[in-house]
Amino acid sequence: MLARHTYSMEAVEPTSSEPEVPSETFETIVIGAGQAGLAMGYYLSQQNRDFIILESGSRVGDTWKRRWDSLRLFTPARVNGLPGMPFPAEGEYFPTKDEMADYLERYAREFDLPVRLDTKVDSLTEQGDRYLLTAGSQRFEANSVVVATGPFVQPYVPAFASELAPSIVQLHSSDYRNPSQLPGGDVLVVGAGNSGAEIAVEAAAAGRHVILAGRDTGHIPTTRFGTLVGNIWWWVITNVLTVNTVLGRKVRARFRRGGDPLLRLSPKAILRAGVERGPRVEGIADGKPHLEDGRVLEVATVIWATGFRSDFSWIDLPTIDVSEATIPDRGVVETEPGLFFLGQPFEFSLASALVGGVGADARYIAERLES
Repeated sequence: MLARHTYSMEAVEPTSSEPEVPSETFETIVIGAGQAGLAMGYYLSQQNRDFIILESGSRVGDTWKRRWDSLRLFTPARVNGLPGMPFPAEGEYFPTKDEMADYLERYAREFDLPVRLDTKVDSLTEQGDRYLLTAGSQRFEANSVVVATGPFVQPYVPAFASELAPSIVQLHSSDYRNPSQLPGGDVLVVGAGNSGAEIAVEAAAAGRHVILAGRDTGHIPTTRFGTLVGNIWWWVITNVLTVNTVLGRKVRARFRRGGDPLLRLSPKAILRAGVERGPRVEGIADGKPHLEDGRVLEVATVIWATGFRSDFSWIDLPTIDVSEATIPDRGVVETEPGLFFLGQPFEFSLASALVGGVGADARYIAERLES
């Protein structure tokens, strides 16, 4: 069992006459009941550990339910299972977002994981030799905490987005549902990773002229070669492209500069769909998007497929600078014994933030908890 460090605390006179809400105490608290939190819960359950999973949503899988209507996972079913429960579909099938949400809900039920819904953690601090978490009026204490909130927390748009003309409709990919939301006229999708590419192709299929702007993020084929080579590909991204290899560290550095590599759609498939490719948007000129190649675009809609930012502002611990939001390798915070992060991009391998890759990272953290 990992030992927590202890800080001396001076007695402080109470400033309120209201009685303090008693804390619920656990060995381990997991924050987030997405794929990362559930995988962690599986291993904690195998250890017979006293734990709870705190989830801000009203239902397991809610995060998936809220994505755009036609979204399918970018990886096939054979690599989309969590520990102990394969995804229930033919191996080369790409599950829909709702099928993944239902799978996560069944997973939590199958393994009887202790998920507390509608419980958004507001703060994580230290109290003596334990961690203290608050969620509204609720208080929780634990020897160890696993932050499994995932990478899709705060939608990100560049600051210059506010300079676009009011007549141009702006949507972040998290608010996009289907082409019926889009007014007539040309559409600019900013960000050429998986989400941007999929949305651009869908809008083009609905008859819109679409420009997909952003640097080429690369392409890792997941459908072309069938199961055998597909399994080799999966082994490479989980065992070779890791923080432990020179190649993996190079890929991680490129990955963190922005844009996930395309998985299901290829660059050629995007062009065949009628999508026009363009370079990065470097700013706004006279209220219109200005591309790196000098073009100023006349568009009716801009969809920002520019990703998300993690939000750890609720973590108030003396050795962590949350403004940097830097996740340590394997999610182990050496300066805060008992604190871990799980499910963040390239935490260990290229697959760390994928459904099928998070289980290995969860198992590693569970082993650290037992050591």
